[in-house]
Amino acid sequence: MNALIVTLRAAGGPTGRKDFRAGRRGICHNARPMTGQNPATAASVSPRAGAGLAAAIGAFTIWGVLPLYMKPLQAVPAPEIMAHRIVWSCLLVFAWLAWRGDVGAVRTALANPGTRYRLMVTAVLISINWLIYVWSIAHGHVIDASLGYFINPLLNVVLGVLVLGERLNAAQKFAVGLAATGVLYLAIIAGRPPWIALALAASFGGYGLIRKVVKVEAVPGLATETLLLAPFALGFLLWIEMQGTGAFGHAAPHVNALLLGSGLVTALPLALFAYGARLIPLSTVGLVQYIGPTLQFLLGVWVFHEAFTLQRGVGFLFIWTALAVYAGDGLWRSRRQMPYWGR
Repeated sequence: MNALIVTLRAAGGPTGRKDFRAGRRGICHNARPMTGQNPATAASVSPRAGAGLAAAIGAFTIWGVLPLYMKPLQAVPAPEIMAHRIVWSCLLVFAWLAWRGDVGAVRTALANPGTRYRLMVTAVLISINWLIYVWSIAHGHVIDASLGYFINPLLNVVLGVLVLGERLNAAQKFAVGLAATGVLYLAIIAGRPPWIALALAASFGGYGLIRKVVKVEAVPGLATETLLLAPFALGFLLWIEMQGTGAFGHAAPHVNALLLGSGLVTALPLALFAYGARLIPLSTVGLVQYIGPTLQFLLGVWVFHEAFTLQRGVGFLFIWTALAVYAGDGLWRSRRQMPYWGR
């Protein structure tokens, strides 16, 4: 989810290291009234900011409670669920774009070879992410999945250093070090690395990294990605139907309904996020995003009763502390750039 924050600024956003840094320095000008605006102007946009905050909270809440939606589908193989998500979300997102008159953005993306290639890569990465996530819920690894989305923001920082040549301040270095210690500790006590969490964080981190340099906004980007995946997903669904192993139309009514609605639970939070993130500061989005993995974690412990020992809790505490340092540093720096009436 953190990776999606940056995609909203992809159209007209940075296309390389230098442009990315320049775009990042100026990003607050799009988020809050800056110097040169008066308090009356700032006050006039507050109702929209409130609506934006509500939309962002709604998006991350849906993502957070998604295990409740997916758990009843645990008897359906994860690849089939993923295929349904791709096909139905593709239809739904294109219907949304057609209603808004934005289908042309997809044609523009597909007409550019570089953009088309990058979106093919992001489509593969997001499908891998979805597949691992669905599998983890069905097999009792909701806590591990939440860990992946907790460490994703810090992995994005590392990718920014390694790929985009960014530099970390002292607080960010400390946060990354704490998170790495936590992951290492969890690997030691489990006797293996936390593969599910690392795979989810890596696939989503790579997805967000590439989307940073693609000039396509969030919803048209999702439409393009699902369109590129749809022939394979549809072909797979037809094949398992011919083999007599498909669940859709043959399972209980509630399972059929959940498979049909998987497109809505995929596209709706993204649409809410796309609306909300444009109206509130990036620092606020950066804090709100932790609603998702927090809810997933609580569901894993209190609803699905997954094992969470004191030893695992120590590892999570390292990562939660790292996130607190990282988020606090980002919030402090963003507030320093605001005038008094913008705070």
